Amino acid sequence: MASDGYTIRHATREDVQTIHGLIIELAEYEKAVSSVKATPEILVNTLAFHDASAPDSFSPGYARTFLLVAPENEIAGMALYFYNYSTWTGVPGVYLEDLFVKPKYRKRGYGKALIKACAKEVIRINGQRLEWSCLDWNTPSLEFYESLGATRKKEWVGLRAEGEALARLAEN
Repeated sequence: MASDGYTIRHATREDVQTIHGLIIELAEYEKAVSSVKATPEILVNTLAFHDASAPDSFSPGYARTFLLVAPENEIAGMALYFYNYSTWTGVPGVYLEDLFVKPKYRKRGYGKALIKACAKEVIRINGQRLEWSCLDWNTPSLEFYESLGATRKKEWVGLRAEGEALARLAEN
């Protein structure tokens, strides 16, 4: 995908260091760098990477990454996503795990372009939902998402089992 001098493409294995760097930058923004456990090696083994030799071919992995290449030929941002499924509608969707645009590239429409790429992926797979989460203190992002037509899901509460709680749950 290309427009206004930028390009959006799926990440290849060669982009793993860049993806890792963007994850760290996002964690810095969220003041949570100490929570990042992903390493480039882990990402190589868990992300699906585009195979440039075949248009719709990906390596095995759990999530895919759109990268936005700015006119300056630098990676300006990413949208890391994976597929989900709704039992109520009986169709797939996309869950946007992370959206990040480097600060110097903000206010150029790149965040919107990356979300549009995810929306097009939902349509491509005949899905019906693009979903994501946002920290409740991140007012600029919440306002941005709402300006795109997204609605806050207030009746749903996010839950998570991890670490010791996950281990105990798996044992019992």
